[in-house]
Amino acid sequence: MTRTESNLLASFSDYLEAQRLVDRMSDDGFPVESVRIIGDGVRTVEQVTGRMTRGRAAVAGAAGGAWFGVFIGLLFGLFTTGGTWVWLVLVSMVIGAFWGAVFGFVAHWSTRGQRDFSSVMTLQAQRYEVHVDQARAAQAARYVL
Repeated sequence: MTRTESNLLASFSDYLEAQRLVDRMSDDGFPVESVRIIGDGVRTVEQVTGRMTRGRAAVAGAAGGAWFGVFIGLLFGLFTTGGTWVWLVLVSMVIGAFWGAVFGFVAHWSTRGQRDFSSVMTLQAQRYEVHVDQARAAQAARYVL
């Protein structure tokens, strides 16, 4: 990607507002390849979603293990004939759920209470700037008037 000089077209406190401006430009046929949305003042935000207990860790591990078991069962099921593949998928799911629960429980237990909560981490910016290449700045200015 080559770096070109750009002009600030608009600044927003919300990403959706910046996205709406670029979408409006795109809908109008503006060459949006020359537009950038730049997040300034980026920080991480961790939203705590709940308490994590050994039981919840085991259930979450079981769910992930069951999905993995289904996947493995389907792969092996490709090489079977008749109705055997259904049993193969079910047995793989149960085995995956069991081992997922064991690993989830042990992983949480091994932290010894260091992190007894679940969370989701996101990135947020204080400001979102829409920049346009200098060659198209005059043409883009009409979208913010």
